[in-house]
Parts: sequence; C-alpha cells; structure tokens
Amino acid sequence: MLRIITQRAEALNELRRICDRTHDDQVVHKEATVREVLQAVKRQGNRAVLHYTEEYDQVHLKPEELRISGAELDAAYQQVSQELLEAIRLACCQVEAFHRQRVPKSWVQFGEDEVVLGKRYTPVDRAGLYVPGGRAAYPSTVIMNAIPAKVAKVPRIVIATPPGPDKLVNPAVLVAAQEAGVQEIYRIGGAQAIAAMAYGTETIPKVDVITGPGNIYVTLAKKLVYGTVGIDSLAGPSEVLIIADGAANPVHVAADMLAQAEHDPIAAAILITTDKDLANQVVLEVKQQLLNHTRKILTEKAIAHYGLVIVVDSLEAAAELSNEFAPEHLELEVAEPWELLEHIRHAGAIFLGNSTPEAVGDYLAGPNHTLPTSGSARYASPLGVEVFMKHSSLIQYSHKALQQMAGAIDTLATAEGLPSHADSVKLRMLEE
Repeated sequence: MLRIITQRAEALNELRRICDRTHDDQVVHKEATVREVLQAVKRQGNRAVLHYTEEYDQVHLKPEELRISGAELDAAYQQVSQELLEAIRLACCQVEAFHRQRVPKSWVQFGEDEVVLGKRYTPVDRAGLYVPGGRAAYPSTVIMNAIPAKVAKVPRIVIATPPGPDKLVNPAVLVAAQEAGVQEIYRIGGAQAIAAMAYGTETIPKVDVITGPGNIYVTLAKKLVYGTVGIDSLAGPSEVLIIADGAANPVHVAADMLAQAEHDPIAAAILITTDKDLANQVVLEVKQQLLNHTRKILTEKAIAHYGLVIVVDSLEAAAELSNEFAPEHLELEVAEPWELLEHIRHAGAIFLGNSTPEAVGDYLAGPNHTLPTSGSARYASPLGVEVFMKHSSLIQYSHKALQQMAGAIDTLATAEGLPSHADSVKLRMLEE
C-alpha cells in the first residue's frame, strides 16, 4: 500500500519516477497509430471518423448521427435531477464570474512623439472542446472548457465527446453544455475526434483551438495537430500533492488523496508532512477508507503504484520537494498556509488551509480545473480566457515620427543586409 519515505534522496527519486509515469515504451507505437488516424481523417473526413469510432469504441454511427440532435438535448433535461441541474447552474455562475475578471483588455497609447502603439485582443473564430468519457461522465469538464470560450466571445464553440455502446451521451454532459452556452455537440471521441476538429469533415467544422483532457491517444493527437490548430496543453494523468503539519486531520488528508487516486489507475497522490504520527495515521486511514470504496480496484492501483508519503524535517523542506515535483494540485493543510505559500514557486492550483479540499476547485470555486500536469507547472498555467483569444500589435507613426527613426532603421537594415527594408523608409523621406 502506501510507502513512507524519510530520506530526501529517495524521495526525490520517487517524485521523479511518478512525474515520468506516462513515458512508457508503448508511446512510440501509440503515436504511430495516432498518425495513421489523423492522416485518414484528413483525407477521408466522415468516412474515417465513422470507421475508427466503430473500430475503437464499438459504436456504429451513420453520418447524420454524428451531431447530437435538438430532441436529444431537450430530453437530457428530463434525465437529470433538479438538484444536479441547480449544481450545474451554480458551477456555471461561479466559473463565469471568475473568468470574466481575467479577460485581456485591448489598449492604445498615444505618445507625445506622434507614435501610436497598442494591443488589440480578439477571440478565435471557432473553438473545439474535447470532453472525455470512458470511466465516468464529466459535466465539470464541459463547464471548465466552455465557459472561458464563452467569456472570450468565441462565435462558434463545438464539443466532441465519445458515446456509450448505446450511442448515447451522458445527459449530465449534455445539460452542462447547454447551460454553458454550447449546443453543437458531436458524439465522437479519441484521436479521430481531435483530427475531425483540427482538419474538418463534411459534418464537423475545422476549429482554431482545441482544449480539453483525454487519454494518451487524445493527448498525442493534440500534440501532433498543434501548428494546424492551437491547443491548451498536453494534459497527463491527474495528481495531488499535500503538504501537512501536525494540525492536519488524517481522515481529511486520506480522503483528499483518494479523491485524486479514484480518477485513474495512474493518478498520483502524495503527502509530504513534518509529523511522523500523521504519516502513519494517514496510511492506516487510506486503507480503511478503501474498504468499501465503489472504485476500489482502480483506486488501489493508483495508491499502490503512485501513492507516496514523505516525512521531512520542516515545511520549508516540504516546499522544496513540492517545487521539484511542480504538482497539478497542491494542498497546504498547515496552520499558516499563507506563510508557506511564500515558499511555493510551481503549482497549477493551490488550495490553502484545512477547509479547502481540492474538490472545491474541481467543481465550482471558479478557477479552472484544467491544469498543467507532469511537472509542466514550471512553465504552464491553468486554462483561461486567453487560450481562446489572440492579440494583434497596433502601430502608427506620423511622418515626423518616422523621420526621427529613419536613421536607426537604415543602420539596422543595412547591418542585416536588407536594402529594401531601408528603402521602404528612405523613399517616404523623399516625399517631404
């Protein structure tokens, strides 16, 4: 079950092993398969999409069944409870309120030297959102991807999500999409869904940006179509790192670790603590809470392979190890979380205090739950409105301003061996 480590060198090795857990020997083979799917969809459109949906998902679809119908969207509301509908609506409101504060603003600066400079932000024309299926339905993923696109005012937003064996998509996903403002939904998953949105088919539009998590085939597909379209990130399996002191409740810590482990058999759940007694209590509590867990086998696998408890001498040492790992989710279950925050440099989302489990961020705190994984929090950030926008530089020079800069431009253009660059300024100076 959970291992307890007390040596820093061993802890670092284990953290690196966990961080690299997706780099298996099969990636090259899987990438070759994904390339084949991408090329087939690019050449054959719907025909290839339908073929791979039947081959990989065992679902036989006709072209007219790719898009979820209006009747199915309406019916979805009858299949969710009022309680779930209200929770979805609350989550939409919370997430939208947060992301509205993050919309980049265009600006223009009029200088005294008769030079006008600025930036103009505009949304992409079309966004494609991938919502995974498989082990569970994820209405929260719909909300976290669709709301920022909506706030960015993307004119056309489409969703791709895999159907079940009965061709149906989970009604909670359909309701969440509509509540988030999206009604164009396609029942396809896997690499073929990414290819369809990247290249377009007879039915599915070519988009400008693709966001959303998925399995290794989806992630590789996003990696390979980048450049044809923009992407948010290459999301790996989920992970949580908890820093706790002696004041933390072992029952709560164990529950938070299992909340991450139940996502996937390769999800990671790590505790770093300054208290040996807490470490031992958490190990026992994890075992106890697993006894009647509804996803016991999957969760046990994650804990056995990618669960870890590290005992350190100080919270500063805990922060140092956390920064080495750069976790997707970081919980600071300590008496003074804001003081410890000063030592944290790399994390996707940080949850401060004993009353802030990671689950609040997963669903409705407001900040996005699509986060950098596998150490990418060193350089990457959570999904936000800016992913669905781009900016253009604005530049205007008066004749007088150009004249003042003409000499420097000529010098630089000549140094680079680009005479027409210099002439494009010189010829304008002759028009005085």
